[in-house]
Amino acid sequence: MEGFIPCQEGSAEIVFFDIETTVPNRTGQRFCVLEFGAIVVCPRNLVELESYSTLIKPKDLSVVALRSGRSDGITRDAVANAPGFEEVADKIFNLLNGRVWGGHNIQRFDCVRIKEAFADIGRPPPVPVGIIDSLGVLTEKFGKRAGNMKMASLATYFGLGHQKHRSLDDVRMNLEVLKHCATVLFLESSLPSILNRSWHSPSTITTRSRSSAGKLTCKEETSRKSPTYQRTVPYTRESLGKMTERVKNLLCKARGSQPINNLLKHSHSVLR
Repeated sequence: MEGFIPCQEGSAEIVFFDIETTVPNRTGQRFCVLEFGAIVVCPRNLVELESYSTLIKPKDLSVVALRSGRSDGITRDAVANAPGFEEVADKIFNLLNGRVWGGHNIQRFDCVRIKEAFADIGRPPPVPVGIIDSLGVLTEKFGKRAGNMKMASLATYFGLGHQKHRSLDDVRMNLEVLKHCATVLFLESSLPSILNRSWHSPSTITTRSRSSAGKLTCKEETSRKSPTYQRTVPYTRESLGKMTERVKNLLCKARGSQPINNLLKHSHSVLR
């Protein structure tokens, strides 16, 4: 790949992973892992180095629904001929052990399920060198401007499409959400007095309209229906690397004598 910089030897790679499970419907029933998906990412350039996904057949097939309530959900027929966890345990262990783990709400859910699955086959679980739980990180750093901070809400906020609830698709979406959040936070920290604004709750949508005098005004529309979020930034389709480079060039110009109004006009044309 032209321009590709390989991950530095000895640097801790990040493995973003996600599991899909059954949903217990009675007291005492456990979660059963039905699918595992992961991507290995270089922390220096966020390039995907490796990917892996597999359906997993639980010991008791009756715990898997015959039909799924989701369009891309996992059914009993889908996992009937899949390998059992013990057959893919080596691969999963090698992917996870000794790496930084990344994922959305993995500390409370995915990590626990992985430990349980390895315990069920009498093996010690893989051990991370660090954990990046994007739910906690984004709630603290990005705030709840995207609503309830579920992956589906974050994806809708940035116009990334619908969450499929399939492991490999979800971890790739997780990484894209992090890239978008990081870019927005970078821009806000670069020009905090201009770009930092108070964010409304998800039930309140701020829209812009022009008054009769031609001035841009804001009005709030409150609805009980779930709002359809629009992309808040016009550069979501561009790569993070290109976007960051343009912002750096823009900020260098901002340090000169160029008036701020001209700078903002130029930034709009660059980011369009």
